[in-house]
Amino acid sequence: MVWGVLEEMRIRSLGVIDDAVVELSPGFTAVTGETGAGKTMVVTSLGLLLGGRADPALVRIGAASAVVEGRISVPPGAPAAVRAEEAGAELDEGVLLVSRTVSAEGRSRAHLGGRSVPVGLLAELADELVAVHGQTDQQGLLKPARQRGALDRYAGEAVSVPLAAYGEAYRRLRAVTAELDEITTRARERAQEADLLRFGLEEVEAVAPLPGEDAELAAEAERLGHAEALASAAALAHAALAGSPEDPESVDATTLVAGAGRALEAVRSHDPALAALADRMGEISILLADVATELAGYADDLDADPLRLAAVEERRAALTQLIRKYGDGEGTAAVLAWAEESAARLGELDNDDDRIEELTVERDRLRDELSALAQRLTDARTEAADRFAAAVTAELASLAMPHARVSFSLAQTEDPEGVEVGGRRVAYGPSGADEVELLLAPHPGAPPRPIAKGASGGELSRVMLAVEVVFAGVDPVPTYLFDEVDAGVGGKAAVEIGRRLAKLARTAQVVVVTHLPQVAAFADRQLLVEKTNDGSVTRSGVTVLEGEERVRELSRMLAGQEDSETARAHAEELLAAARADG
Repeated sequence: MVWGVLEEMRIRSLGVIDDAVVELSPGFTAVTGETGAGKTMVVTSLGLLLGGRADPALVRIGAASAVVEGRISVPPGAPAAVRAEEAGAELDEGVLLVSRTVSAEGRSRAHLGGRSVPVGLLAELADELVAVHGQTDQQGLLKPARQRGALDRYAGEAVSVPLAAYGEAYRRLRAVTAELDEITTRARERAQEADLLRFGLEEVEAVAPLPGEDAELAAEAERLGHAEALASAAALAHAALAGSPEDPESVDATTLVAGAGRALEAVRSHDPALAALADRMGEISILLADVATELAGYADDLDADPLRLAAVEERRAALTQLIRKYGDGEGTAAVLAWAEESAARLGELDNDDDRIEELTVERDRLRDELSALAQRLTDARTEAADRFAAAVTAELASLAMPHARVSFSLAQTEDPEGVEVGGRRVAYGPSGADEVELLLAPHPGAPPRPIAKGASGGELSRVMLAVEVVFAGVDPVPTYLFDEVDAGVGGKAAVEIGRRLAKLARTAQVVVVTHLPQVAAFADRQLLVEKTNDGSVTRSGVTVLEGEERVRELSRMLAGQEDSETARAHAEELLAAARADG
């Protein structure tokens, strides 16, 4: 069942394409043309819709931005539809609208279902919607890690479940091993650190600072250091307010204010305004009396004690030293915070032996767990490798490689520090202990060799196509895009590739950029990318070919001449054979 179809793309100001609409069929669409640039823009456009990297160099010269818009048919409930709706996108009668804009300055914007979204969301949907394959993907298939990934993907849950558990245990083991190595290899440094912390804590404990004590002592030292001046000023102020017993004739402020108050009280009944002033004068008289009393008490309590001042300064010196060493000059509160943190750290350092024992036990447990999981992965991969190789070999027989045989080599490298698999200690990594390599024997009698060494460019294209066809039966995606997957292939092999792509299109949408007429003839729809030049500007357009136009294009692809009778006859024969095969 096809659960996502790319119906249409509109491309504006992208590379050599000025403004083109690319209509795609639900089945097999072939994209052809005389030159590669326009065809490549079609692939590039789809890449942008799927969250690919935005390159400002793609914007057509003279344009402010390039825009690619796409219509994707996605039934409700499909994974892509669910993810899009979670992001706030809206489906229009089962159609998801996607757009990507790239400015000439390099800015990129993405919209999904009428909602602005991060470009990364388009990449997420791409995993559910489209499988893209091109020349770079063929080279990727040569890498052992990609080959192991392909085998794991084919194996399904038999590998994915233990692999997830293995990955979690592997990451934990790395963390435990790193901590254990850090403790054991830096034992001397940690001992020195513990000695320094212990010395500092003893200093702090000896002084025993209190929160805010430094500020309080500073205020007290200031007061004690100026006790005589403070006492003299208080006495003079008290005499000015309340008078001096030694000078009965002196005039003081309290007496003067009291007299003013009595004068106002005598006539306050005649004017409310003056009565208000009399009330305020009474308040002043009370306030002066209170201040005079407090000044007398302050002067009596002030004690110029040189011994106390010396003790305060000595205490301040001790605190200042602590603050400078352990408080970053921020006061006793910072010193106490350092002491709390250092005590906790010292506890960790003093418990190294216990921690080493704990970590060693956990490391051994994790290694045993990894050994069991690695063995499960090896067993599952071995079983899946036989099925996968047999399926790919069968597909190659349909791709004009009837005598080719594909197999997998699963091996491990012995390592005394590794995990135990199959009764041996072997090296291991984040994906297990298996070294997976895809082997190809192209004809009887030829020894299986790694495909990087034993496959030509055309053979590698067919192996990749066979792998994807096999995947289509176990882990399908709605749309497959092949960018010149038929490179290096011709003749009967090209016909078989076209036939196989047509078969794949029965259960999925297939888009192929091709230069081979044998492949294009099998397509349900053929698009022509044409380049025009008015002498100053080069443009490309996309046209749907039907009837006579398609025959002419296939003739050109066959012989380089649209009007060659021989080429036309061959083109018509190809189309008839493809229709009969379908």
